[in-house]
Amino acid sequence: MTDTRSGFVTFVGRPNVGKSTLTNALVGEKVAITSEKPQTTRRAIRGIVNRPGGQLVVVDTPGIHRPRTLLGQRLNDLVEQVLGDVDVIAFCAPATEKVGPGDRRIAESLSGYPRAKKVALVTKTDAATRDQITERLVEVDALREDWAAVIPLSAVTNDQLDVLSDELLALMPEGPALYADDVVTDETLEDRIAEIIREAALHGVRDELPHSIAVTVDDVAAREDSDLTDVWANIVVERDSQKAIIIGKKGSRLADVGARARAGIEPLVGGRVYLSLHVRVAKEWQRDPKQLGRLGF
Repeated sequence: MTDTRSGFVTFVGRPNVGKSTLTNALVGEKVAITSEKPQTTRRAIRGIVNRPGGQLVVVDTPGIHRPRTLLGQRLNDLVEQVLGDVDVIAFCAPATEKVGPGDRRIAESLSGYPRAKKVALVTKTDAATRDQITERLVEVDALREDWAAVIPLSAVTNDQLDVLSDELLALMPEGPALYADDVVTDETLEDRIAEIIREAALHGVRDELPHSIAVTVDDVAAREDSDLTDVWANIVVERDSQKAIIIGKKGSRLADVGARARAGIEPLVGGRVYLSLHVRVAKEWQRDPKQLGRLGF
């Protein structure tokens, strides 16, 4: 019997460097929502990767940013908490952009987590030229002296993902798997459904809206004498004007959100879904501790 390894890894980096896409690619199933809007991830989502040599538990965190609201502050606090608990921290920088002050700040801050091993990843290599990738590897390598590895990869084309998995596993402590081998996430069904609806609601909205959108799921129930699953959910925004944007002209936008969300929820519940969506206004919820608590932050 070979010794197995298992442990926790998290990806850090500026918003939108491809952390959630990478989490999903490693797990082989969608556990974290993705959007071209920064700050899409709001919780520490765990995705589980099973390999012949052991198990990786990937904790996908919100991007680290300068907070402007109480929600932003709580997201940063969440990242802090996660970083203190993991075995390996993987710093991500996209191959397509020069390393900047934000990257430097995050790379330096990793010194505050001495127990975690550190690796550096140059992401989005599918969208970069060979010269850009080389240049980025040099820049990233220079950010710290203690990288256990520096790996270029693409979550979109799966390039080098096996290399990453093997490298991460080798850095994990020896020990048995932490989850059963058929589990891909420890998120509840309701949480995953709420995130899928939020992803659908984020699609194509203007810049000021994404941070104002939250989703709550009231109930998920199999309908008697039918293969339908009923899902009742609310899209919560901060202002009436935002509510109008989400609903759209004669409800057209909300219908589109519903159709997109259903397409993501049906594979999860394994059948057809009736989705009832309501749009509610909770004034300035990102700044209100009571509302934040109610919405699960």
